[in-house]
Amino acid sequence: MKTNALHKWTKVLLAILGVSLVVAIFVPIWSIYLNAPQYPEGLAMFIHSNKVSGEFEIINGLNHYIGMKEIHADEFWEFKVLPYALAFFAAMCILAAVLNSRKILYIVTSVFLLFGVGFVFDFWRWLYDYGHNLNPHAAIIVPGMSYQPPLLGYKQLLNFEVWSYPNVGGVIMIATGVILFILAIVEYKRSKKITN
Repeated sequence: MKTNALHKWTKVLLAILGVSLVVAIFVPIWSIYLNAPQYPEGLAMFIHSNKVSGEFEIINGLNHYIGMKEIHADEFWEFKVLPYALAFFAAMCILAAVLNSRKILYIVTSVFLLFGVGFVFDFWRWLYDYGHNLNPHAAIIVPGMSYQPPLLGYKQLLNFEVWSYPNVGGVIMIATGVILFILAIVEYKRSKKITN
């Protein structure tokens, strides 16, 4: 038996992950919802791999009064990179399955996990800047108040309730990281049994 051969279920899962990551390019990755007495139906903003959708123009108008920057997709370098990064990882997953290569599995797992950590940190950094770097000449200024939306979960910002959590694409990315990590461990243990 080849020591670098993958289990058949590992190959199946890698192929599924590859297809799923392609799907993640075209669906929302993250959702941010706002609710307030003047907006009982709520406001939603969706972050995709290459754009922002939803009612972000209304959110921009509201945020203008408290000095927050407007959200414009063309200002985010991430939107120029993320679709290609997801396509790259999709191709690597499928390549590992097709070539039956444990080495490629280890590489794609390591790089994807590093990418995931970097992605989360970059998103948090953007949220921090968005909520703290305020216009000092805004119409409404609350001394000591910042408006950083939560990275994950719930936060009260003035009279707005804000929720932030993964959408379909984000769930795919998180699941991919977890499954790749598990597959890499399982395959590493299999390789040790085979060589012993």
